[in-house]
Amino acid sequence: MIHQIKNNLILNAKNIVGWKTKQKYVVFSVDDYGNVRLDSAQARSEMDLAGMKIYSRFDVLDTLETRQDLEQLYEVLQSVKGQDGKPAVFTPFALPCNIDFETMASEGYVQYRYENLDRTYEKLSARDPQAYQGAWNLWQEGIRAGIMQPQFHGREHLNLHIFNDQLQKRDPQLLTALKNRSYTSISDEDYPQHSSTAAYDFYDPAELEAMKENLRDGLARFEQVYGYKSDYFTPPVYHIHHSLFGTLLENGVKYIDLDLVRNEHQGFGQFKREFNYTGKKTPEGLHVMVRNVVFEPTEDRGLDWTAFALKQIEAAFRWNRPAIISSHRVNFCGHINAQNRTKGLAELKKLLQAIVQKWPEVQFISASDLAKIMTQ
Repeated sequence: MIHQIKNNLILNAKNIVGWKTKQKYVVFSVDDYGNVRLDSAQARSEMDLAGMKIYSRFDVLDTLETRQDLEQLYEVLQSVKGQDGKPAVFTPFALPCNIDFETMASEGYVQYRYENLDRTYEKLSARDPQAYQGAWNLWQEGIRAGIMQPQFHGREHLNLHIFNDQLQKRDPQLLTALKNRSYTSISDEDYPQHSSTAAYDFYDPAELEAMKENLRDGLARFEQVYGYKSDYFTPPVYHIHHSLFGTLLENGVKYIDLDLVRNEHQGFGQFKREFNYTGKKTPEGLHVMVRNVVFEPTEDRGLDWTAFALKQIEAAFRWNRPAIISSHRVNFCGHINAQNRTKGLAELKKLLQAIVQKWPEVQFISASDLAKIMTQ
């Protein structure tokens, strides 16, 4: 009983402050698209043999989206329509670049090299046509159809400070991952203020200068890869310092996804806490958006994820707030384990059907379109 009261308080508390609307908008903000984390089942097997740890489901299941992943996702998104006759839409927070594994191997793993996503797909289509042939064309079809509206999630989903340091030290974990065309199961225990997958984590503020160039290059490459400029950004693992906000603005970003309660690292292990809400404006001029619904259908937490998501959406609508649903690509990946994709997509379909049944007046829109409505 006490647990239930506490949960209800949290559900409502996170919706009290922020931009309000009578319209029932539903947004799916889904992180990690375009990122090569785990190459294949064979790669996982080789890393297991090398004694590399599994820290989470991402280390076991999270692969670059295949043709089958996209085909089946599109089918589910198009299976429902909002009041305006438009299907559900994903806003994939996506990466335009990945490690160029082949060049690094040919050079003996001495320097970081990266490539654009379309090149990654070209290589994978040749290596594994059954999974990847036609996947990049399907991506572009999804964008044209408006059911995939990607936005910027950083240039690559890795921390270059850790990467370069470990490369210089010839770290066996890193080299094993790279030889398996993967970047996963990497320990960051020696870097207490960094996560190996958080591109904009730092310890010394001097590290931030290189990150400005990373953002500039990343946003330019996002446009090359996806065909338009990104105006919305979510940092990997949500970590970023406000001194980078000006660079985002200068390069076309207007909206930023941040945690409700954020501990911003100030450098040398010092943190500053801040509270965020949808509609807040940073001193630099970025409009803040905060996700208020969590939907991770393949994460084993003993939850009925569809019922849990519906409860959160209901709380958002009760306070006249849009429902901004947070999720991750790993829920819809089937390259390693087809059952994972089947489960994730079945729950997604169940959730979508329940939404339109309960709120027939709902509209499914992208994160960027919602931000534009809010700021206009």
